[in-house]
Amino acid sequence: MAPPRRNSLEEARRLLADCMLFRGLVENERDALVARARIRHFAAGDNIFLMGSPGDSMMAVLSGQIRISVPSPEGREIVLAILQKGEVFGEIALLDGKERTADARAMTASDLAILERRDVFAFLERQPNAWPRLVEVLCERLRATDQHIAEVALLQLPVRLAKALLRIADAEAPAALGQPAVKLQLSQRELGNLVGAARETVNKCLREWQRSGLVRIEGTSITIADRATLQGVAEQT
Repeated sequence: MAPPRRNSLEEARRLLADCMLFRGLVENERDALVARARIRHFAAGDNIFLMGSPGDSMMAVLSGQIRISVPSPEGREIVLAILQKGEVFGEIALLDGKERTADARAMTASDLAILERRDVFAFLERQPNAWPRLVEVLCERLRATDQHIAEVALLQLPVRLAKALLRIADAEAPAALGQPAVKLQLSQRELGNLVGAARETVNKCLREWQRSGLVRIEGTSITIADRATLQGVAEQT
């Protein structure tokens, strides 16, 4: 595993404090928990944890992209989510003390802030007003999972693909929402795993969109060139 980057702990903790889980806390409450975080760097492709491993910590993404997935009975990988800077994961096993429910792997070089279970629970005992925010985050995660399952089961591939690309673009480059083009670093295999389709099927759809000017494909990057039209595809039923 690669050594930690030389970013200051103070900067990393500032990013952790800005993540969705802790944003609603007052400064002294937040600082008390953030001070307990460990900062670790993961190289692209590194496993962060595997399904079935002990759930003794939770993580916040400070930089990079994290893939959350489970293996299917047929040996394929099913991608549940691709997490971006500011998002948290690993909280389910941390809260109930049971095994991890999915694999987590760094898609790109990533920095994570890691909070141990004992520190989180000690904090929650001292600051019970933090529980509602934690419940809100868990509900957001559950809603996103329900939406993902419904899309895979009910929607045609072009609609699922358009929705996935737009969600990733919104999360990865929020400052670029008003820009004419947004470039995403995502392989077609990863995209296929995310929408429940073979890479070849995803490639065929993307090639059609490229000919129509909706996207541009360059190696492992996909550029959304016509967001308005792609949004129209995503809204089809």
